[in-house]
Amino acid sequence: MESVKHSRFRESIHSDSHTKIRTLLKNKRQSLGLSQRCLAKKLLVTYSFISKVETGDRRLDIVELKRYADMLELKMGDIFQLLESPPHHPQKTPK
Repeated sequence: MESVKHSRFRESIHSDSHTKIRTLLKNKRQSLGLSQRCLAKKLLVTYSFISKVETGDRRLDIVELKRYADMLELKMGDIFQLLESPPHHPQKTPK
């Protein structure tokens, strides 16, 4: 049986994919005028949970992501579509 490399399957929480999701969630929360504390109250979690998600210190499993997205009026399809888009690599300015 072939050995599976876990690092290829489970990306770093600071990978481009995770960063895209965190940015989307944070931007949507802010556009709805919700503080971290307010969102936390709606989700029945601590505000530090929201902070840790947004800073990349905490992963969301698929069920948590669904609840989080629903609360922010996001569709899971939009999140999956975001993950299908090419990685964003800022252009370096020539010297």
